[in-house]
Amino acid sequence: MPNRTRTLPAAAALLLAAVLTACSSASGDRPATPSGGSSDDGHSHSHSAEPGLGHVHGLGINPGDGKLYVATHYGIVAVDDDGGTERVGDTADYMGFAVAGPDTFLGSGHPAEGSDEPANRGLIRSTDAGKTWQTLSLGGEVDFHALEQAHGTVYGYDSTHGTLRVSEDGKDWDERAELAALDIAVSPKDPDVVLATTRNGVARSTDGGRTFSGGTGPVLAYLSWAGEDGKDGEDGLYGIDLQGAVHRSTDGGGSWTRTGTVPGGQPQALTAAGPDHILAATAGGVHESHDGGKSFTERLEMSDGAHSH
Repeated sequence: MPNRTRTLPAAAALLLAAVLTACSSASGDRPATPSGGSSDDGHSHSHSAEPGLGHVHGLGINPGDGKLYVATHYGIVAVDDDGGTERVGDTADYMGFAVAGPDTFLGSGHPAEGSDEPANRGLIRSTDAGKTWQTLSLGGEVDFHALEQAHGTVYGYDSTHGTLRVSEDGKDWDERAELAALDIAVSPKDPDVVLATTRNGVARSTDGGRTFSGGTGPVLAYLSWAGEDGKDGEDGLYGIDLQGAVHRSTDGGGSWTRTGTVPGGQPQALTAAGPDHILAATAGGVHESHDGGKSFTERLEMSDGAHSH
């Protein structure tokens, strides 16, 4: 049955403890260092810059330059096709991240150490591929752990209050269902269909996130729905479970088929860049698939023990 009863956000930590990391801006954290690695094609990748990474919170391909952007505990890192990396902008903790258009990113999280910004950054936006950011709304009030832009609308999971929020302009927000979730995904075909990962499986809303059904299917950590607004995109829905196994749905989340496993252990982020194109981050690094999750190539390696906080 539809449910608007609030489940405390702490419940999500209990249920998905393997992937929910307490990401504070502790000064004792040691950032990870990306290191050169070999992809499936056997070519060695030399990283031109070696910024610290820490825990990965988001992934996206920027249409403006075609590069992979990785949102982390220590800022945004751009990754070239040859594996070279460059930190762009500050060293803030980007808990929520989404590529909204060419060189246009949405984010949330916590400021860099020593900043005088509020602990929770609300919704922030960059129009220069992550170099600079401006606060759009809810600064000092909200930390979005999941952000999606679809159908000209921003959908955000407010982890501070355990609430789904929706905005057409990124400034004025409609508070919708309260639920304990880790990630959300919005159908590219129907703006009213929103999925959320919960301890009981994937919860589904058919009214824009105002109410959700109880969770069903596999317990997934992260979800991502490929496809352009208005197009079907049903076969481009992916999820990753707590062991790093990739699951695909071709019926909008009604049923799931396991396709493969991402190397590296515990999942940290998932983005479907196309119907068969997946980017996934685990404790071992960032990996890419062009066959719907059956096989993966390493895009960015991170040193062992890099994700402890």
